[in-house]
Formats: sequence, structure tokens, C-alpha cells
Amino acid sequence: MIYSSLILYLRDPITVPVHAPDGSQVDSIMLPDIFRFPVRMDLIRRVFLSEFTARLQPKGRDPMAGKRTTAESLGIGYGVARVPRVKGSRRAAFIHSAKGGMAAFPPRVDARIWEKVNRKERILGTISALSATAIADLVRSRGHRFSAPAVPVIVESQVLTSIFKTRDSTELLGKLGLYEDVERAREGTRWRAGKGKRRGRRYKEPKSILFILEDVNSPFARSVRNLPGVDVTLPSLVSVLHLAPGAHPGRLTFITTGALKALEERFKVASL
Repeated sequence: MIYSSLILYLRDPITVPVHAPDGSQVDSIMLPDIFRFPVRMDLIRRVFLSEFTARLQPKGRDPMAGKRTTAESLGIGYGVARVPRVKGSRRAAFIHSAKGGMAAFPPRVDARIWEKVNRKERILGTISALSATAIADLVRSRGHRFSAPAVPVIVESQVLTSIFKTRDSTELLGKLGLYEDVERAREGTRWRAGKGKRRGRRYKEPKSILFILEDVNSPFARSVRNLPGVDVTLPSLVSVLHLAPGAHPGRLTFITTGALKALEERFKVASL
């Protein structure tokens, strides 16, 4: 197994309550071993940077930028600098220090912007970020507000079929002690400073609850995905980008019982 060397450092078994769709506790469950691993800040940061930079769009300049001109140097012996000048005038062109000229060091499409990471490190970093969601003090230190008795909050999968409206889902989150974090994200949403306001990213919104569900197109998923700061994802797709935004682990997480089993199976297979 990939993490066999870390078995000795597992935390004590973690038992959390299982909630019904009405918010009441119906059972308790022991979290899988992936939630007991040590929280490796260094691995989480490495994996986050790798997954974040993999999404960046390479940017480059037009090879002819600043070169579409008739400018030509006069040569020596005229008592003027030997910079290219536009025909019929003394205006300099074709150099990076001239008005309308080319950039001195433009970005290149072949620049290395993706910080790659080893497969085993990526798996361990994701497991470590998952483990951080089960430490209440770490979740609170990240800024989340909640009154749930334990984290992550585990709910029976029936919640996917019994809730259809956002009004009902917010009522459930209130009973589970999670809705105050959504309110925190709503109050913290603000206008972005700078040019981003006119580039399709007008607001900056804090991250609130992460929902790991078996079906992202279920009625419940559709009812919560537009709440402030909320992310909805599948167990097969959850990554450090979801679990530790900004490379800061300890995200407040909501998991269904079916998604919890899928998470255990995913990393059990990945560890072989």
C-alpha cells in the first residue's frame, strides 16, 4: 500500500453521528481510515499548487506584435541614435521602449506553468486534506462557523430524494448546525478591487460548505449549489482544490453515507 509507512501515525478511530433528512440523529458510524491520517501541510500545498496550475490557460503574444511598421534604422553618420524610425518622420518604432512598440519580455506559450507532482504524493495529499475535515479545531481555525456536534457531517443518502427546494435544504442545514456558515459566506461576499470587476469576476466570495454527494444532478444537489460559497462534487472527483481552497486544509464538509463508502473504495483502489 502507498501509505503503509504512515499506518503507525494514524489517529484514534473517529465516530460521528449519522443524521436523517429531518436533521435528527439516527445512528453513528466510524469514519474510514482515510480520515485518521496525519495532516501533512507540505503535501497539501504541493498538490494544491499542482492542481491549481494545471487549470491555467497558457498565454502568449502575437509574434508580429509591435513589428507591423515601416520603421528602419538610418544607420551611422547622421548624428542621431541608430534606432529604427518610421519612414518620413523621426518617430522611433520597432523597439520595446517606443510608444506602441513590442513588449520587452512578453509571456510565452511554452513557459512551464504547470507544477507537476508525483501520483503517490497527489493521493496522499488528497487523503491528508480529507483527514483535516475531521478535525473540528482545524475547521474552525479556517474560519468556518458551525454548531454541529462533529465534522464531517454525515447524512443518510435519502436526503437526495426527499428535498427538492432550496427552502427545505436551508432548513435542513439549520437543523444540522451548518447554515450559519452559509450566512458567513453571504456577509463576506464583496466587490473585487481592480480590473477583474469588468472581466467576469466582479465578486469575491468566501468558501463555505463542501457537499460530497453521489449524484450532482439530484434534486438536493440542485437546491444547494447556488448557496453562497458552496461547492458540490462527486466522491470520484473530490480533490485538494475542494478540500483545501488556497492550500488551507479544514473545509467544512457534508457527506452522504453512500458518498462516504465511495470515497473509501476510491482510495482503497488507489492505494494498491
